[in-house]
Amino acid sequence: MKGYTYILLCSDGSYYTGSTKNLDLRLEQHQNGAGANHTKKRLPVKLIYYEEYNRIDEAFYREKQIQGWSRKKKEALINGTPELLSKLAIAYRDLRKDASSASASDDDVRCPE
Repeated sequence: MKGYTYILLCSDGSYYTGSTKNLDLRLEQHQNGAGANHTKKRLPVKLIYYEEYNRIDEAFYREKQIQGWSRKKKEALINGTPELLSKLAIAYRDLRKDASSASASDDDVRCPE
C-alpha cells in the first residue's frame, strides 16, 4: 500500500512533518483539528511538500529522518535545492570540533540557524 511523507506549514510559521496512507484524508483531519496536537494549535495548515512511496513503512522512515533535520535543511528540501542538503547536514558539534582543532578565530565559525 502506498505511503506519503509530507510537510505542512502551520499558521505560526512552524513546520510539521508526518506520514500517512491517505494524504487527502490526513490533510482534511489536520485542517479540522483532528490531526496532531502540533497542528491542532496552529491552524490553518498548508501542504507545502510531499513524497510518495510504494510502502507506508518507507514513508514513515523518511518522516523520522526529516523530523531530525534543521529548519534550513527542511527548507532546502521544500525549495527543491537538494545540492544544499549534504552541506546543511553538518552538525554544529562537528563545526565546533573543527574550529577548536584549527587555528581559526571565533569569528570564522558560524552557527547554523
